[in-house]
Amino acid sequence: MQFANPGFDPKNIEQLSAELAKSGKPYKVVPDPGNSEEFINFLFLGIFEGKQVIYDAALYTLRLHHSSEVYELAEHEAAKKFPNFKGINYEEDEEGNLKPLSSEEEEIGWFITEIIMELEEEEAVKVQEFLDIDTNHDYGVGLDAALNVDEINDKVIRKFIKEFNDDTLVLDETLYSFQTEEDEI
Repeated sequence: MQFANPGFDPKNIEQLSAELAKSGKPYKVVPDPGNSEEFINFLFLGIFEGKQVIYDAALYTLRLHHSSEVYELAEHEAAKKFPNFKGINYEEDEEGNLKPLSSEEEEIGWFITEIIMELEEEEAVKVQEFLDIDTNHDYGVGLDAALNVDEINDKVIRKFIKEFNDDTLVLDETLYSFQTEEDEI
């Protein structure tokens, strides 16, 4: 039987189940250049509409979610002020060094930085823990979640999967705002 979504295919579920059993972990990290202490993309098994399925999860810290929201808002403001703004593209020369930005890109970069600082100072952007499920995902069921933790590590991932699968996950509805730490600038 052909499955339109390979994350619902029992063969793929069985293969992932075997990989998880061998690794001793309830999840498999998906190689992603964005994986870090604040974000991780991983696969795990769970139930969806009464059937076992592969969940393709992106789990990130609330701080990273906040930073993304602030940056997106700052880019929006830059697009209003600079009609030619299409994003800042950093390019490398043949030796792998970053090429200098054009004067307009540099001006836009400073503008975005100022907007970010203002938004953070005014605590204009507030975020809360959330979980979004994407049933139209190309592999299994997509799941995006942000948690108010300092880092995404093995303990956090295991707890998240257990609570998600046990239907005991309780999200904090408190609204939070974060400031960029000095060493991040």
